[in-house]
Amino acid sequence: MSAQDRSLQQYQQLLQLNAASHLLRIAREVGLLDALSTGQKTAEQLIEALQLRPEMAHRMLAALRATGAIEQYGEDFALAQVTRLLCEFDADLGDAMWEQLAVALKQDVAADTERYRNGLAATQWTHTRTAMEAAEMLNIGEDRAAPRILDVGCGSAVWSCAMAFRDEASTVTAVDHAAALEAATSTAQSIELGERFQTIEGDPHEVELPAEAFDLAIIAQRLHSESLERGSELLRRVQASLAEGGEVVVIDLFPTQSDPTAAVKLSEALEALKMELCTAAGSIRSPQQTQEQIAAAGFRPAQFTYLPASQINMGMLVARKQ
Repeated sequence: MSAQDRSLQQYQQLLQLNAASHLLRIAREVGLLDALSTGQKTAEQLIEALQLRPEMAHRMLAALRATGAIEQYGEDFALAQVTRLLCEFDADLGDAMWEQLAVALKQDVAADTERYRNGLAATQWTHTRTAMEAAEMLNIGEDRAAPRILDVGCGSAVWSCAMAFRDEASTVTAVDHAAALEAATSTAQSIELGERFQTIEGDPHEVELPAEAFDLAIIAQRLHSESLERGSELLRRVQASLAEGGEVVVIDLFPTQSDPTAAVKLSEALEALKMELCTAAGSIRSPQQTQEQIAAAGFRPAQFTYLPASQINMGMLVARKQ
């Protein structure tokens, strides 16, 4: 393909991407997505209920089918499974968050870190495959048998539950605020962890953690959303909760390129921008920076690896307590 052909292809893709996003927003605005959320409906039923112009509505439905947002079964239309997965934190496709960007580019805006973390908790299930990969790479159940797992700032506990699922002798203690723990408990119940899953409610920076009581401490999708100072404080608290020979596992977003001028995946660039926009002092940091931070908190040199299953360039650091 020539350079001109690639440019034309990118041009078309850019216009189509923008058009598809507008289609979803308009479908939400006119009530079409809400109408289909209650069950399948024909085009005529939608047109009558929402008072739409028939010809335009039929074209709209065809375009939405092409995006994959809705599906058609005979004369009935229904929401696609992917559209049903949209939740409180992404039902608007992120509009409320991205609208702050124009302001933030010119002046300081108040970051809503709590909402950012709640959004992570609500959508953490999307990392299930990557969490299972991380558990496999850690060889839970063999090299690390019957671990007592501490999940600090657990969100919906996808990462720790994937590890506990591999070893029936393992246990999980999840630490976070009440809303996150509700999601975490639901995750644990879905894989029948039962009494192997316990919770400690509160701010991970403030709650009392049992001393030297755990073999493995998970800090997933949390450390880089903290300032370096706050993150180091969290690591020191985790270090004190680990038994002799215990390990910390840090799972977070990491850059794939050290050269800022090098090409990066759109998903990586968007996640980095989102963290900068939505957290007070968070930043995607390099593996080397995080290794130094972990070592300063009382751990031996950390081993780093990227998680290939991740769609947004997550990596994992593992370090043993000094």
